[in-house]
Amino acid sequence: MKERGLLTGLPAFVAQLALSSLLCGQTIDQLIPHRVKLESVDYLGKRAIKMTEDGQVPNGEAYAIVKGAAFHNGTIEVELAGRPAPGAFAAARGFIGMAFRLQNGEFEHIFLRPTNARADDQVRRNHSLQYGSHPKFDFARLRQESPEKYESYVDLEPGMWTRYRITIDGTKARLFVHGASQPCLIVNDLKLGDSSGGVALWIGPGTEGYFNALQIQPAK
Repeated sequence: MKERGLLTGLPAFVAQLALSSLLCGQTIDQLIPHRVKLESVDYLGKRAIKMTEDGQVPNGEAYAIVKGAAFHNGTIEVELAGRPAPGAFAAARGFIGMAFRLQNGEFEHIFLRPTNARADDQVRRNHSLQYGSHPKFDFARLRQESPEKYESYVDLEPGMWTRYRITIDGTKARLFVHGASQPCLIVNDLKLGDSSGGVALWIGPGTEGYFNALQIQPAK
């Protein structure tokens, strides 16, 4: 597999080898856990990073930072699978996604709610995926101030591998799922503006998450 990711601050060949190890799920050394537990596991036929919350974690605070991945504009691609963790509370949805432009505890993120996608309730289906900006613009505030603007529907299955790709350009982000050529979510006003920062794997409350084949490609 040819990798396109680049860990800023390292020679290109070293960076690619380091990221390649993460992509194959063979090591967790390239991740900095933030209130999460990390394991390298086999999951549905693939080597993966398994991520769960480390104790009681406030909403939005469970993530693992990719070492050296400074990011401004470009593309982030990953295969991910999220499901409610054993013993999770009833409202757990298997929240899972990617955070980007992380700096000083603030970040943008787009995440999936896998259990919503096939619910027998159209309103809940409409909340299958979500953009948010932590900590000031969580889903509740955005849903109240701008109903439907930052959420959408896409077909998902809890615990199953999902192809996820986001493109970021200035204050705009687009989410593509399952290899589709058209985005299932369009954000034209990223709340942190045209900023830069880190990249992180992200899970929400009560989630057991898996990540594989991460690629980070800065814009040329």
